[in-house]
Amino acid sequence: MQVHDLLEKIAGRSILIVGDLMLDHFVVGRVDRISPEAPVPVVQYERDEYRLGGAANVASNIVAMGGRVQTIGVVGEDDDGKRLASQMGATGIGTGGIVIDPARCTTRKLRVVTTRKQQVARIDYENDGEVSGPIEAAICRKVEELAAPADAILVSDYLKGAISRTVAQTASTVARRRGIPLLVDPKVPHIDYYAGATVVTPNHHEAESVTHMRIRSTDDAREAARRFKERVGCECVLITRGEHGMWLLAREGETNLPAEAREVADVTGAGDTVISALALGLAGGATLADAATLANRAAGIVVGKFGPATVTAEELRQHP
Repeated sequence: MQVHDLLEKIAGRSILIVGDLMLDHFVVGRVDRISPEAPVPVVQYERDEYRLGGAANVASNIVAMGGRVQTIGVVGEDDDGKRLASQMGATGIGTGGIVIDPARCTTRKLRVVTTRKQQVARIDYENDGEVSGPIEAAICRKVEELAAPADAILVSDYLKGAISRTVAQTASTVARRRGIPLLVDPKVPHIDYYAGATVVTPNHHEAESVTHMRIRSTDDAREAARRFKERVGCECVLITRGEHGMWLLAREGETNLPAEAREVADVTGAGDTVISALALGLAGGATLADAATLANRAAGIVVGKFGPATVTAEELRQHP
């Protein structure tokens, strides 16, 4: 399927995202000297920037590509949670599934960066304990309630607490009941949570960790995908391999997708863009191979941008 045809099919498709919502905070400044107190750069503050991170960045990518999205996740009862929800709403992201947990803080990654986009330091504000009790039950209820209009369900797991075994199983059950795809961007400690998923998208480090093998060639990737599928109990696997592209193990066959990036500025959030495009492609009725081709093109664009970023439908159309 041609990219132009696929973009027509994904326009307006609805994705339900369940995952770890995060706020990316950048403190930007100039560096002209090293501190006399310690061998560290002195950053002359210029400005603050806030961007959507984690599952919120996945949602932002879906909106940018022309889809509709509803999110389910957990934030703290704090200013960061309010800022995150407000920025999501302003971006056109549905926030009806956000659950407030007074016992935890909203996940915020603070990066100190120079005006030349060099990272100096990072501070993480988080409580990454898995949800349980009333908060976990509330998230599961949101999955049941908000899945009705969805063309696909996407689990964006960053190990920040929103995805428990019960939450993952609820997403799988609802997707199976409705006959829609379930996509998972995984983390290795939760690998046993994803059985029954339509497609799981590990990067090559995650695939190596799960399969206990090194991936240095397409043959290695082929074998790793097969082992990963058997280990997890999912239907299909897409291994993202950075500058080596992607390897897809689908029901209809296997495909090697060479990387399309011309220039790499920052790989932060590239996996978010990949699974966003993949979900929209499947939601639009594309084969997994066609959806993966779209995702590969989107990845080639987004790694040329700094920080968590999005790819628009227009950029996908114009990308050679």
